[in-house]
Order: sequence, then structure tokens, then C-alpha cells
Amino acid sequence: MAASRARRVNVPLRHVARACAVLLFVLLGHVTLVQAFRSRALNADPRNERPLIARYDQPRGSILTYDGTPVAVSRPDHGGPYRYRRVYPRGQEYAAVTGHLSLHRSTGIERAQDGVLSGEDPKIKLRSLVKDGAAAGADVRLTIHDRVQRAAYQALAATKLAGAAVAINPATGAVLALATYPTYDPGVLAGFDRERLAEVTRRLRADKAEPLLNRALDRLYPPGSTFTLVTTAAALASREYTPTAHVSAPARLRLPGTATYVRNAGDRPCGNGRPTLVYALQTACDTAFAAIGLQLGQDLLRDQAEAFGFNAADLRIPLPTTPSRYPAALDRAQTALTAIGRHETRVTPLMVAMMSAAVANNGVLMRPYLVEEVRLPDGSVVNRADPKPYRTVVPPTLARYLALMMTTATRSGGTQVAVPGMRVAARSATLRPEPSRDPKAGRHALVTAFAPADAPEVAVGVVLEDAGERAGEVGPVARAIIEAALS
Repeated sequence: MAASRARRVNVPLRHVARACAVLLFVLLGHVTLVQAFRSRALNADPRNERPLIARYDQPRGSILTYDGTPVAVSRPDHGGPYRYRRVYPRGQEYAAVTGHLSLHRSTGIERAQDGVLSGEDPKIKLRSLVKDGAAAGADVRLTIHDRVQRAAYQALAATKLAGAAVAINPATGAVLALATYPTYDPGVLAGFDRERLAEVTRRLRADKAEPLLNRALDRLYPPGSTFTLVTTAAALASREYTPTAHVSAPARLRLPGTATYVRNAGDRPCGNGRPTLVYALQTACDTAFAAIGLQLGQDLLRDQAEAFGFNAADLRIPLPTTPSRYPAALDRAQTALTAIGRHETRVTPLMVAMMSAAVANNGVLMRPYLVEEVRLPDGSVVNRADPKPYRTVVPPTLARYLALMMTTATRSGGTQVAVPGMRVAARSATLRPEPSRDPKAGRHALVTAFAPADAPEVAVGVVLEDAGERAGEVGPVARAIIEAALS
């Protein structure tokens, strides 16, 4: 009787115990779900202050130039919940490289190397813990040379035209300068006043000059006559042409299947209408290269363009880059236009520099890179750059032919890149708007060059937007960069 009564009393207790067990398992399951699947979303929630406090609780690693000049450092911040803030001593000059670190966003090297700069990279964290028991951010030393970067930025700014410039060591792929104009001061986005930060961000994004845009890596331009390097390389590789071969270059060339003509400057034939290939490159003879494009066909041109790196989606330096573009399918008229850098072919200023870098390095294009090494605070090196070939563009013999032809073009005076006492190889372009596009658009000016021509140490690509009658200023920008790199 007593046992029966006890069993009746225990029934509610068993129900309560089962309910508690179920609730406990639900709670544990929810905690597991949050930790395993929602932790990133919670950390990224702007309302969550803990990740930000942790991020700014200790100094972040510095970003330094190749010469050791600091271009991004952490400094103590007095007052507020954050102990350190990011400071950019050479803000505008280096914005295209460093990017910025703000409360909820990062760009440039600040983003691409966030793991090592913050100390969260497993390799950095392990080395730091083994040495002194505390994780610390590592310093990132760039390949950028301070005097070359300064020359590039100041030369661009002096024109007051939008544009970009890139300088590369052709033997290694190290980026010596990467500048864009107009730009912004990363320091204005590194503060902790949320209202002011939102206002500055809105103003920069609304600015028609697009100061936040990294033109060197992300904006695409019609290449114009600089693309004739690709067409010339394809012509030489086909073995149907030599540098001294005579080519057809009438005053105008009708595009197949259309009523449209390609015309030379001044509506005149190049030379006597049958110039050598060298002379055609020297004078940027549109009809000659349009005719060569028709003879070679779109497949040979595309193969050669892709050998230079067009349509490559795998290039990070480690900043992401927009792929330069060669169209997928072309008719004959479009092929002729593409051979002279028109129609839908597009390049970044980085690619403009890479074209010369490949020619300068005996036809081997090295993979461009921006980070020379990563160092812990005690000076020990964690990572060091290992230069690697990226593309074999042309055989060495053809590369030497191209270099000689580019040098001849420079000596003719058409590029305004000539440096006193030095042989420079270059190809420039002034691109007028195509009839099918906005007739009010100004002309872009581009130049690709390397120097010294007989022992290259620097390759340069420069673009000035809507240069119009000031297109000639693109050459002096390239010259200033070359002189700084070789001084």
C-alpha cells in the first residue's frame, strides 16, 4: 500500500525530471548551434562590442615600406573603450596600398594581411605564444620603395587628372610603387566616433571623383596602342612576320562586313603605305595592326593576350585585382579593332606595367607581389617573399626583338619618356572615344615602359583619364617614376 502510494507521488517528479532533461538538452543544443554556426555572425554584428574591444586592446603590427618607413602604425588612444587606434603617417600617398582599418571594415593590406597584423594567424599566434606567452601582431614589410612611391603619387597629383601608376621590378615581380589619384586619407576612417565615421564614409562614397576606388587594380581602361605590343608579339610568334617585314598600312582600312573605317592619325598612310613592322610600332600605325589582326585571327591574338595575363582570375598581390579582359568571341571587324586596343579589350594599370615587365624579363612574366616579409616584434622573420614565374609570354629571342622595337619607338620621341643618358623602352597610347561611345568623353592616355632598355630594373604602367589635349603629360609621369627607381 505504501509502495503504491510512493509510486503515485513519484509520477509528477519523474515528469518534472524528464522536462528538465529535455530543457537541458535543448539549451546545450542551442549553445552548440550558436558556438558552431552563429559565432561569426554574432562577432560581425555591429551591436557586439566585444570583438572590437579585443581587436583594439593591443597594438596591431605595423605596415612598413621596403626601406623601413612606417605607413600604418598603432598608437595609444586615451579615453573610450579602445586602447589603441590606427594611424597612417603618409595617408593619401599610400592609401591605395595600405587601405584602412575602421570599426566595421578594412581594405587594402590592412584586410589582405589582417591575420598577421592582428596576431590571429595560427603561425603568428603559435610563434608569439612560444616566445613570450602573449599573442602579438606581426609587422608587414612591403616591396614598395618610398622614393618611387612618392615620385609616382606626386607626379600623378601634379597633373590633377584622375589616374594610376604602377612600377614593378621585372626580374622578381616586386611592386615598387602603386599609386592612384585622386585618393583619400585613411586616417579619417580610423576614428571611433561612429556618427562622424558614418558621415565621412557617406561623403567619400558620394564624391564623383571616386577617391575610394583603387584605380591601379580595379578600374579597366581601353588599352589603345599599348595593346600593339600584344599584337606584335603574336605576329612575331606566328613566324609570318619579322621586325623588318613590310606590312600594309594604308591611310584607312575598311572593317570587313561594315561601312566603318580604321583611320591613321592625320588620315595618312604610314611611311609609304608599306612600312616595316618596327616602323609601324614606332608610329602606332592603326591600319597596319588592324590588318595584322585580320590576318592572324582572333584565336592567335587571344592566346597571346592570355599569355600576358589577360582573362586571368587568379592574380592576387595579395590585394585582389580585377582581371584585364580580352573578349570571348569576335567577328573579323571586332578582331581588327581589338588588335589596336579598341572594341571591348580592357586593362588595369597593373596590366599595363606587366606587359613591359614581361618583355623586359626575356619573355617571362614574374608574379607581381606587394609583401616582402612578415616579422614578429622581436625581429624574427615568419614569412619571406619567394618570387615565382607567372607566365611565359614569348621566347627570349622574341622578347629581345620587342625590347629593341620599343626602344626604337622611344628614341623617335613619340612617348616623351626618354631619360637623359639612358635608353628607355616604351609604348604609349592616346585613346580617343570610339564613335559608338560617348562622343563627349575625353581621351585617356597610357604608357608602358621599362628601363634601362639593355639591363631592365623597373617596368612602369601609367594611365591618365580624360587627358584630352594634356595626353602628353603621361610620359613625364612615367619618366619621374623611372628616374626615382634608378636614382
